[in-house]
Amino acid sequence: MILKAFSKYLKQHNSDIIQNKTTATKLLCKWIRYVKHKTPKSHVEKIIHHEIMLAENNSGDFLIVGKSESGRVLVNALNNFAISYENYIMSKWLADKKSNHFTDYTDNTN
Repeated sequence: MILKAFSKYLKQHNSDIIQNKTTATKLLCKWIRYVKHKTPKSHVEKIIHHEIMLAENNSGDFLIVGKSESGRVLVNALNNFAISYENYIMSKWLADKKSNHFTDYTDNTN
């Protein structure tokens, strides 16, 4: 249920991941922030409010922590899902490329 809700959010930002504007892990932080800043209505939102704590600083660094053992398991699952989703999106992007799409950046000034 929770992974499904998060995956919908990630799908909305596929192009941002591909264009290297953000990462799936940063999107996880944004999604949790979004859910935690609104009044929980669905079961997913209630679980996020009850089980997860989010801390951020002014530099944009963040820490996502489970409030209990089940919260820690949830945070770990969400983080692993974010990483695997990003790898999947990038491998799909890379599969469509040919070797001539990449230029040689070696420095020949010697």
